[in-house]
Amino acid sequence: MDHIWSHGPSTAEACREALAASRPMKDSTIRTVLRRLEEKGYLIHETEGRTFIYKASDARQNVAVRAVKSIIDRFCGGSAEQLVLGMVDNAVLKRSQLERLARKIADRGAEEKAAEKPKPGRKEENL
Repeated sequence: MDHIWSHGPSTAEACREALAASRPMKDSTIRTVLRRLEEKGYLIHETEGRTFIYKASDARQNVAVRAVKSIIDRFCGGSAEQLVLGMVDNAVLKRSQLERLARKIADRGAEEKAAEKPKPGRKEENL
C-alpha cells in the first residue's frame, strides 16, 4: 500500500521491484497480496491488455481512520475516548501531539457553535 500511495497506480511487477530490496517476494506472492488487498477494499484495478494496474481505493488517511474505527469497535467497546485515554496512559502520544489535538477539538467546537447560530437578518417563520 505504501508503494501505491506514494507512486500512484502500479502493476504487480512494479510493486515487486519496488519492494525487492526490503521485502523480496515471488511474483505469485505479490499478486496474492494485491488480490487480497483488493478483496478487502483497499485497492481497485483497471486492465490494460492482460496487465492489472492497481490503485488505492481511498486516501491513506481515510484507510487509517477506517482501521482505527475497527480497532475501537473491537477492543474499546466503540469508545474513541477509551482508546485515546489508553494512549495517553501508555505515553503513546507526546505532549505536543496532545496540545495539537486539544486545539483541533477547540476549533471544531467553535465551528459547530457558529453553525448553530441563526443567520442575522432572517426571522424564523412561525408554523
